Amino acid sequence: MEPITLTTGRLRLRAFAEDDTDEIFRLCQDPGIQRWTMVPSPYGREHAAEFTGEIVPEGWRTATSPTFALVALEGGKPMGSVSVMLRTLSGTWEIGFWLGAEYRGRGLMTEAVTEVARWSFTRLGATRLEWRAEVGNTASRAVALRAGFTFEGTLRAALDNNGTLRDAWLGSLLPSDLGLPGRTVYLPARADASTAVSAGTEPGRAAAGGGDRP
Repeated sequence: MEPITLTTGRLRLRAFAEDDTDEIFRLCQDPGIQRWTMVPSPYGREHAAEFTGEIVPEGWRTATSPTFALVALEGGKPMGSVSVMLRTLSGTWEIGFWLGAEYRGRGLMTEAVTEVARWSFTRLGATRLEWRAEVGNTASRAVALRAGFTFEGTLRAALDNNGTLRDAWLGSLLPSDLGLPGRTVYLPARADASTAVSAGTEPGRAAAGGGDRP
């Protein structure tokens, strides 16, 4: 896949370039980014160089992890990052993002996440987009909820943060949440499904397939 550029009302979402290395290094000195994301900590310039020179190009080349830099519509230095990562061949992708400290509080990340999500459904053929964050990362959760994600619960020991397993929040976004058609028909579970199954079993008899005898 060749890198592409997306635009929103205020942002240009483009691929990172090696010229962005110094700014990525500066932004990732923020303790919040090192605490709540998967970037190395401490974060050296060599990590930023690997990100812009190897990780991002490989993600685009293999079409398994397209990553966008957030810049102002008129251009300039990157303010943050949004990426989507292929999780299952059936169409589940995971979105990840971070924003420099001086750019927060203006709704920029929500704007970027919504646009990348839309692109993921229409261009990548995603059937489900997942958001995960370590429990306690309320800023990331707020962005996900504003972008339309449905909070689904907590996963135990689901994130490895510098060698320590942490609990994770999980949310999902479907094409229909953005008014888009899905690639595959989705049949939601009925709210009374468990009751219906229970009601179909006669008292005193095992359900089909259960028990020792036919």
